[in-house]
Amino acid sequence: MGFNFFQQSVILFLVIGLLASPISRANDPDIISDFIIPPNSNATIDENFFTYTGMRGLLDFSTILTTLKLTKASMNEFPALNGQTVSMTLLQIPEGGLNPPHVNSRSAGLLFMLDGCIEVGLVDTTNKFYKQNLCRGDMFLFPKGLVHYQFNAYAKGATAVAAFASAISGTFQIPVSVFTSGIDDDVLAKSFKTDAETIQKIKDGLA
Repeated sequence: MGFNFFQQSVILFLVIGLLASPISRANDPDIISDFIIPPNSNATIDENFFTYTGMRGLLDFSTILTTLKLTKASMNEFPALNGQTVSMTLLQIPEGGLNPPHVNSRSAGLLFMLDGCIEVGLVDTTNKFYKQNLCRGDMFLFPKGLVHYQFNAYAKGATAVAAFASAISGTFQIPVSVFTSGIDDDVLAKSFKTDAETIQKIKDGLA
């Protein structure tokens, strides 16, 4: 028995409603209080609870960077973010520095360039590669769950901030996850069509 127009319309609106509802998304769950007090915490909840000072002094663009530095403000560093579906990371990338291919599993990332220029790239689920050069004032979206990287090919350090719609972005580095997680060398060698000796050299380089 087929559905009439009214029944089809009701089903359509139900489907749209489900797709638009937070339940259908794999983001942080909604909370039923204004904020979440950390368990077993005896701290006084005042204005200091809502304040994070861990990035003070990091925006001195005259500082010469030598290594990649990621300073996070997630619920691990800033407990007040728990349940608030937001976090940030400050990226400081020196000349020639690379934030290796990685994935944000819990949220899209919105990158805003504060200083300098970098190259960014991402790969979608059809294996299409997108690459862009960003400079101060530019923004770039990294969709949730897609492999991406940031690389500074310029003769000056660069600084950017990444915002996430999750209290923890769920970031994991592809090289580290693959080569330092304990996967057998033979499995990796077959996967990358090389030999165990080469795999061990890669692991040694990541150690």
